Amino acid sequence: MPETDRADQRLAWTRQALSDPALTLEVASADASFRSYWRTRSGGHSWIVMDAPPGREDIAPWLEIGARLADAGLHVPAVRAADVAQGFVLMEDLGERLYLSVLDPASADGLYAPAMDAILAMQARASSDGLPAFDEPWMVMELELMPQWFLRRHLGMDLECEDWDPVESAFRAILNAAHAQPQCFMHRDFHSRNLLLVDANTPGVIDFQGAMRGPLAYDLASLLRDCYITWPDAQVAYWRQAYHRRAVALGLTDAAPDVFAYWFDMVGLQRHIKVLGLFCRLAYRDGKPGYLADLPLVWNYVRQVGRRHEVVRPMVELLERAIGDADITRARHP
Repeated sequence: MPETDRADQRLAWTRQALSDPALTLEVASADASFRSYWRTRSGGHSWIVMDAPPGREDIAPWLEIGARLADAGLHVPAVRAADVAQGFVLMEDLGERLYLSVLDPASADGLYAPAMDAILAMQARASSDGLPAFDEPWMVMELELMPQWFLRRHLGMDLECEDWDPVESAFRAILNAAHAQPQCFMHRDFHSRNLLLVDANTPGVIDFQGAMRGPLAYDLASLLRDCYITWPDAQVAYWRQAYHRRAVALGLTDAAPDVFAYWFDMVGLQRHIKVLGLFCRLAYRDGKPGYLADLPLVWNYVRQVGRRHEVVRPMVELLERAIGDADITRARHP
C-alpha cells in the first residue's frame, strides 16, 4: 500500500477509535522493524498509535504477550482499541523519558532496581507456555548473522575453512551455557531504549512482542550490558549479584554465584555477537545506517568478555585481526 494511503487509513482509524474527527497524528518513534508509532491528543489525554502493516508485522503477539506481562504486574501500555486485520493499536502513552535519556551514575541504582524487579516478576509470574523456544537452531541462526553481515558484508572478510574452528568452538560453548540454564519467560530486548521512566509502577516496558522461552540470565545481560550504554565491570557485578540472590530466593535457580556469572557472560556474548551482525544488516539491507554508530560498544563487550573465557578467546583474536585499525562505524561500499 502506498504510504499516503496508509497514512490516511491510520488517521481515519484513530479518529473513529477516539470519536474525534479533528485529531491529528505526529511521529512518536520508529524501531528496527516495520512498525511505527504515532502520538495524538484527544479528550485531554495523550495516546500512542502503533502502526504494524499487515503482511510485514503482526500485532497479535504484541497484544497477547502484553496481556501476560500486565497480569504479571508489569507496566505495559494499556490498550484502548486494536484492529488486528488493519494492524493498528491505540494505547496508553507512556511518555518520552526513555531510561537511556535519564541514566547516569547518580540515577543508575534507582533505575536498575525496579528494572530488575520487573525481570524477576516476568520470570516468576509470567507464563512462558506457548512461546517460541530460544533453542539451538534459533540461537545459531542469530549467531551466524555476525560472520554473514559483520565480517563478510561490513569488513569484506570471507572466513576460510580454518577460520571457522575458533568461531564454531566459541558458538558451541555459548550454546551449552544457554542450555544449562533454567528456561523461563524472556523479553529478549530488555534494555534502556525499551524501558521508560513513568509516574507509577516504573519502568514502563515496551517492544515485548518478540518474547520467547529462554535462558534465565538473558534479560539481565541485555539490561546490564546494554548495547547503548556501558557501566564499569565492578558495578555490573554488583547488580548481577543482587539479582542472583533474589532469583535464588524466588526459587528460579539454585546455581552458585560463579556458575551464574558464567551463564551471564555467555548469554551476553550470544546477544552481542548477534548484534554485531544485526546492526550491519539494518544498515545495509534495511537502509538504517545509524546503527553502525553503536557497533564499537557492542564490539567492546564481545572483546572484553570473550577474552575472559579461554574457549571464546581465539574467536575474539580472529575478529581483532579482521577489524585491524578499521573504523567500524563507517559503511563499506563494495
